Amino acid sequence: MPPQTAPAKTVVVADDTAFVRDRFHDVLQNAGHQAISVRTASELLDRVRREPIDLVVLDLQLPGSSGVALVQQIRRLAVRPLSIVVFSGTIGSADEVRELTTLGVAGYVNEYSAPQNILPALAPHLFPDNFNRRSSPRVTLGIPIQYRVGTTIAAALTLNLSHGGVAIRSTSPLATGTAVHLKFRMPGAARDVEASGRVVWSDRRVGMGIQFETVDAASQTVIDQFVDAHFFSNRKA
Repeated sequence: MPPQTAPAKTVVVADDTAFVRDRFHDVLQNAGHQAISVRTASELLDRVRREPIDLVVLDLQLPGSSGVALVQQIRRLAVRPLSIVVFSGTIGSADEVRELTTLGVAGYVNEYSAPQNILPALAPHLFPDNFNRRSSPRVTLGIPIQYRVGTTIAAALTLNLSHGGVAIRSTSPLATGTAVHLKFRMPGAARDVEASGRVVWSDRRVGMGIQFETVDAASQTVIDQFVDAHFFSNRKA
């Protein structure tokens, strides 16, 4: 089955910093999505109460409400189920991450991501029907990666990495469900990571996401340590 382009989504970008709001808004709008910018908790809650929203990209330190309580309000007031992605710099602690996971927060994104990295980072949440969502954090990472399907080998760059998978930039993504063998080297590592996985989302505008199915223990440790260290390195003071 050929890769498909998912329909446009309605996304609320909620942040009290205009620079962050405008950058995410413009990228989403230029990609064909309906982007709505808000700067306070009351504006955000009014939107989710009145309109069908697909995704909220959320600053957990919005004026008027914050943290886990704000996510609980969103869940209670939303007119239909929606995905929530949190700006990683607004996370206070690992304990808060665990609480947010219980509330179904879909993932995390660096609010200072370069424009070219925003859509790939949000792709698993914009296209949830084609992606087996994981609750682990994702960090932006652009390193060479080799992937093999049967006897065909291709090379590309990664977009982001989580404990359980990797997103790859490609203008010719593989079809959802394709089994893939991966080979890449983490920054500072002495040896390559080799993993088997499966394509779980695919979109020509972005690339594809691969969920790991087999990774040796040493490689998984390297991945886990990198993701954990870099996810918590960009928090707001």
